[in-house]
Amino acid sequence: MNPLLATLQPYPFERLRQLFAGVTPPTDRAHISLGIGEPKHATPEFIKRALEKSLDTALSGYPATAGELRMREACAEWLKRRYRIEIAAATQILPVNGSREALFSLAQAVLDPSQAGARVVSPNPFYQIYEGAALLGGAEPYYVANAPENDFTADWKAVPDDIWQKTQLVFVCSPGNPTGKIMPLTEWQTLFELSEKYGFVIASDECYSEIYFRDEPPLGGLEAASLLGYKDFKRLIAFTSLSKRSNVPGLRSGFVAGDAAIIKDFLLYRTYHGCAMSGVVQAASIAAWNDEAHVIENRNLYRTKFAQVTPVLSEVMDVKLPDASFYLWAGVPAAWHNSDTDFARELYAKEHVTVLPGSFIGRTMNGANPGQGRVRMALVAETSECLEAAQRIARFIRSGRSS
Repeated sequence: MNPLLATLQPYPFERLRQLFAGVTPPTDRAHISLGIGEPKHATPEFIKRALEKSLDTALSGYPATAGELRMREACAEWLKRRYRIEIAAATQILPVNGSREALFSLAQAVLDPSQAGARVVSPNPFYQIYEGAALLGGAEPYYVANAPENDFTADWKAVPDDIWQKTQLVFVCSPGNPTGKIMPLTEWQTLFELSEKYGFVIASDECYSEIYFRDEPPLGGLEAASLLGYKDFKRLIAFTSLSKRSNVPGLRSGFVAGDAAIIKDFLLYRTYHGCAMSGVVQAASIAAWNDEAHVIENRNLYRTKFAQVTPVLSEVMDVKLPDASFYLWAGVPAAWHNSDTDFARELYAKEHVTVLPGSFIGRTMNGANPGQGRVRMALVAETSECLEAAQRIARFIRSGRSS
């Protein structure tokens, strides 16, 4: 077996299962999970109909790895509408089976294992696929803290020069998971300048881009590049997904877009990797990318939900409305002495509510884990269920901690 498999950390939800081992929650109330970021709003009917309509023709042949041209054109037109950029459907876009597999596989295509000491830089806390992709690609992760004292933004300029010199790939996530922060244009400029200087590729994970709470939609990586004059998107690949935008996590559909040279090599990799998108999925995806009404409706559902839930929790925790995404990134009260794991375990034991300890999605650097002392709450269920969870959490905190 590949010895690099032994370098992988236990996945956060496996750690959560172990944390709750031996705990018997109360049976007089239903379990409410805020732990997993899996969209729960209803899938739009027109997407289902598009999928059903394609069944008679789309299953009778192998799909091309590059995807149908009309699929890539739908993605390109969406990018043009959303970010006001120019991009070539034929050479700068590839459909992928959800952003998760593409984030992982891009690293395998980009990383050069012949270069000793290769580094992959990522925010911290982070989506665990970034770390796994780096490790199985033969690189060593380097984590840049998104700490509260820096308003949950990464200080890229603090990364030592000797790390940048070995860096081949940088993962960014905007809007952020778990922080909900949006990267401003100035931060993008810093990254682009560093990429020019050191030659690393930027992988921009933008799967939460359509769930936001301000009037202005989040800035995207391709949009930032265009605004700053990097119109060829050199060394930049953006990842976009339908899962959160259109409530189709089971469809496994997204696309990557950016640097044509990287897209060309990534297509070669994917041809051998065997991950072409089914024609049935493409048909449903085209329908989804061509419609914005359902996206607005979905966003409004989240806005209503967060407007009701956030005030309940802000009375008892350090938490505020994020810029975007469907997470609340909350500090645990002082009575738990900065232990997010104790808080999560005791909450589950007393109120049958699951939250994800922040330390499970962070790594310790320089003696500190920036996720410690915080918990991630995914407000993905119906508003009534999320509000019930918030009320239970508030009751739990107000009741005080047992000695």
